Amino acid sequence: MLPEPELAFAFEARVDVAESLHVGRGPDEVLMFTPITGGTVAGPRLNGTVLPGGGDWSTTRGACTELDARYLLRADDGAVIDIVNRGFWRATPEVDARVEAGEDLPETEYYYRTSPVFRTDAPAHRWLAESVFVGLARGERGQVCIRFFEVR
Repeated sequence: MLPEPELAFAFEARVDVAESLHVGRGPDEVLMFTPITGGTVAGPRLNGTVLPGGGDWSTTRGACTELDARYLLRADDGAVIDIVNRGFWRATPEVDARVEAGEDLPETEYYYRTSPVFRTDAPAHRWLAESVFVGLARGERGQVCIRFFEVR
């Protein structure tokens, strides 16, 4: 028998974002860019800040949006960690409309999941670059909040 994967909560990033920018429209898709302006990181395995300057490119095709974010975290000990965080957002048109109207909804009402990859040469944080993670995201009070779980 194969073991079932287990998830262990590592930390949550509360990412501050600026207004999304319309980049372009192709056949059956819309490309947007959302600048990342800062934020915080807190949890049992990592604490620090989200550095300004990264961003999230999102491509919407039909009812599904593909996400491709890249930004930097600074741990409390000063180490810098690169994150490439790809994923998907999908929801019913009714839920989409509620989110667009500014309503904060629980994660159970939509699919907002990511597959982050971390890079750093800081010995204390090497575990990030040597493990698989899953992110569960939600919008909350104008931030993107992502809980990161290590797959064990």
